[in-house]
Amino acid sequence: MVGFILIIFASLFFTGILNRIKSIASGRKGPGILQPVKDIIKLFRKRSVYSRTTSIIFQIAPSIYLASVIMAALLVPLGQSRGLLSFSGDFVFFAYILAVGKFFNIISGLDTGSSFEGMGSSRESLLSMLAEPAFFIIMGSLGLLTGYTSFSEIFTAFYLGTHITYALAGISTFVIIMLCMIENSRMPVDDPKTHLELTMIHEVMVLDNSGFDLGLILYTSCLKFSVYGALIVNLFIGNTPVLLNIPLFLVIQFFFAVVTGIIESFFARFRMGHNAQFVLVLTSLSLMVFMGALMIVGKLT
Repeated sequence: MVGFILIIFASLFFTGILNRIKSIASGRKGPGILQPVKDIIKLFRKRSVYSRTTSIIFQIAPSIYLASVIMAALLVPLGQSRGLLSFSGDFVFFAYILAVGKFFNIISGLDTGSSFEGMGSSRESLLSMLAEPAFFIIMGSLGLLTGYTSFSEIFTAFYLGTHITYALAGISTFVIIMLCMIENSRMPVDDPKTHLELTMIHEVMVLDNSGFDLGLILYTSCLKFSVYGALIVNLFIGNTPVLLNIPLFLVIQFFFAVVTGIIESFFARFRMGHNAQFVLVLTSLSLMVFMGALMIVGKLT
């Protein structure tokens, strides 16, 4: 329960810290850390406007998108404390419950009948499909290394004590950060600030969303950042005392937001044709984690 509460708490500040780092990097003062939350609350007070060409799918998709990420957050542990939902193979459920939310978000873009939103939905589905193997290879490798198949048991049994394990944790952290950037349609794969139709991915997919629904989508993005950050936290806290887990969680989430802001400030967005190559490179890096796990368990000599 503590882990879930911390994820919700971190989601309120993550995007604000990210935006503030981007402002500082560009020499501006920038908005306050709570400005994204204020914008979302303002949207929650507004009614959603629906086109007559859309169906019930477009109306329920933002709620399902948020519900899927909340369900995923319930699976994430905090050190030795299990997630509210914890069972063998829960990391598979984690990936596919997020996929359910992404699926409804994609088909809601198609439901508008707009060729632009259909283009964005197509690009989003391609990137999500290409990113999936990297996550499963990472978690499967950690499961092979520890002998467990649930988040809680994997992270508790994963011990940082050798150069190889530190390398595996470092590579896994980098891959998870990049997967988070892809899942949230951020730089260097997508630019959330662009409004050029030929290069937009996520932004063009939600063009018809407004009011309360748009607020749900924006907050879901904040929450998803925090969920992926919680996975990174669990890679490093392991069996640390419970009293240290909370400050470590907040510190690592803060650095995750800072790193994300730095990436968005100093990395140029890839050309559309290079996005698939970049995602496949992440899969190659995750295979290095797999090879390292095989070396540690003695199945690779």
